[in-house]
Amino acid sequence: MVKVLFVCLGNICRSPMAEAIFQDLVSEKGLDDQIVIDSAGTGDYHVGKSPHEGTIQKLTDAGINSSGLVARQISEEDYLHFDYIIPMDDDNLDNIRKQIDEDSTIVVKKLLDFVPDSEVKNVPDPYFTGDFDETYELVFEACQHLLNDVKVKLEPLQEEY
Repeated sequence: MVKVLFVCLGNICRSPMAEAIFQDLVSEKGLDDQIVIDSAGTGDYHVGKSPHEGTIQKLTDAGINSSGLVARQISEEDYLHFDYIIPMDDDNLDNIRKQIDEDSTIVVKKLLDFVPDSEVKNVPDPYFTGDFDETYELVFEACQHLLNDVKVKLEPLQEEY
């Protein structure tokens, strides 16, 4: 079992979009029983709220289910539970790294770090830019690459059975 947590600032735009897209990709590959997916924010601004209407609309337009997504703040327990913690930008990456022990085995990489030769390094926050299309395209491409990375980690686990 591999556990993946997507993280942005408020957990209403980028990280729930990534959670829903990644869940859709995982389901398409029949890996639901092998990969756990969640999202959280480094801030507590929107705890308990649904994703931004722009995120919901973009996911709906793409045929991706967004039901059940509720904003929450990242917790200390998350640093013990997840194998991957995937922030959307440098600020969230810095906040996460401050909370993790140096000897931790958690993979902590920005989402766009999984895209080879990506010129864009941070997923823009559509809460501020208003461009949910750009965010969706970047997140979708990066989630495909992330899934390839996760599948490599699953192979040794499958051989144990």
